Amino acid sequence: MLAHDIIGPATDSDTGPLAFILHGILGSRRNWGSFVRRLSQAHPTWRFVAIDLRNHGDSTGFARPHDLDACARDVAELAGQLGQPSAIIGHSFGGKVALLFARDHGPVDVAWALDSPPGAGDPDDAHEIQDVIAAVRSLTPPFASRTAVIEHFVARGLSEGIGRWMTTNVARVDAKDASAGLGWRFDVDAIEAMLTGYWAADLWPFVEAPGECRVHLLRGGASDRWSPKSIARLEALPADRVHLLPGAGHWVHVADAEGVLAALAPTL
Repeated sequence: MLAHDIIGPATDSDTGPLAFILHGILGSRRNWGSFVRRLSQAHPTWRFVAIDLRNHGDSTGFARPHDLDACARDVAELAGQLGQPSAIIGHSFGGKVALLFARDHGPVDVAWALDSPPGAGDPDDAHEIQDVIAAVRSLTPPFASRTAVIEHFVARGLSEGIGRWMTTNVARVDAKDASAGLGWRFDVDAIEAMLTGYWAADLWPFVEAPGECRVHLLRGGASDRWSPKSIARLEALPADRVHLLPGAGHWVHVADAEGVLAALAPTL
């Protein structure tokens, strides 16, 4: 079962609506901790479930294939244990998983994809994620420290912020031996397989005709993830289902947490 945290005053009961929160590729539920706590404070009747997708965080040991369908099935299995979510919210890679879950494993009242273009894409247009993967492959474990990880990513032309973010994906090679050094918590081959599935999936048909589910898409105005064609298709959707944070980049919940909270509020 997927690793997860349940945040909310109803944590110890099975009452109150559930909302599942899904991170992006190479992220984890911990990246969303402070944001989910703010969601819980703003919506105290809800239980928010922050989830580690397969091959991320503490969700390890999952069998192939590592595709988008498998990710959605994992979430459905968790729903079988915790209860069906009324809302599902995903960022980037997690946005497509959220849409696929809503399409194939509903009913879900509302699904949010945060800065996650629904259409199929060309892996060659994957922006910095391909550079991140290349940098991961070029840093062979064990490595001495988290500082060494940051320095490696900076030397590869990536930002210090990316380097710091990637330190959340390292752990002791041997938990009982502090001198053994650090290694990656994920299987990079599995991550690349998940990305292949992400780029192949076209969920525009569901977004444009979602049935009873209310599908909302949020775009960061400064994000580089959206092509002009995708933006045009986005803007053709009903206006109340499209949300723009003009100054936010791809990490919308970091760049404009207040804007994301305000957008989500009427649907919770």
